[in-house]
Amino acid sequence: MISPLAYVHPDAQIGNNVTVEPFAYIAGDVVIGDDCWIGPGAVIHDGARIGKRCKIHTAASISCLPQDLKFRGEKTTAEIGDDNDIREYVTISRGTASRGKTVIGNGNLFMAYVHVAHDDVIGSHCVVANRCSFAGEVEVGDWVVIGGHCAIHQWVKIGDHVMLQGGCLLSKDVPPYITVRSDTSSYAGLNRIGLQRRGFTEEQLEGLNKTCRILFQSGMNYLNACNEAEAQVPQSAERDYLIEFIRSSQRGVIKPYTSK
Repeated sequence: MISPLAYVHPDAQIGNNVTVEPFAYIAGDVVIGDDCWIGPGAVIHDGARIGKRCKIHTAASISCLPQDLKFRGEKTTAEIGDDNDIREYVTISRGTASRGKTVIGNGNLFMAYVHVAHDDVIGSHCVVANRCSFAGEVEVGDWVVIGGHCAIHQWVKIGDHVMLQGGCLLSKDVPPYITVRSDTSSYAGLNRIGLQRRGFTEEQLEGLNKTCRILFQSGMNYLNACNEAEAQVPQSAERDYLIEFIRSSQRGVIKPYTSK
């Protein structure tokens, strides 16, 4: 049902069984999939590509103009997958000439006041708590949990299954499978509880735990620690992904464990 008090541009492509509440605004260059709910006062700008069964809550702004001084009005998009829950006052910018699109996967929860900047790529099944801000061209993997009030610097990459404690200020890449301390933005341990919930076996967890102890608690620099982990820990897809993430980092990796 589309409320007569909402504005929907005649060129907008609206799927089946979509609800648009009063005072919502939907521009012309917009695609919205089946069974979505667009809340009162939500704004869907040109360039939005929204999948199925998404919920866009009050005053959220989707595919808004990038907050980037290099933006020159080029035609870009914000592409959002299926089953996303986007809460009140969330802002998601569309892309710039750099990448052409901002991309969000499936099954994510963005709590109130989250900002996703231009050209970001966020995976699936992530939970992003209130007032987190992503700068432009950030990349986030799948199954990532980000505590409230975190700020993520431009170009940072966050691996799969990471948990950031609330209030982290990140300017370096975060390898997969780990927890990051809020006060020092450094390694705090393996995200064991999250991995158990995802169905990781004890054998997988033990291999990751050994790898993380070498990488983050041995006192070696990351290059030597990667070599040592390959020598000491039996090969697995998880070990290889973790080591390769560190080796390929362009910004550098967060600080290792510290007791202070």
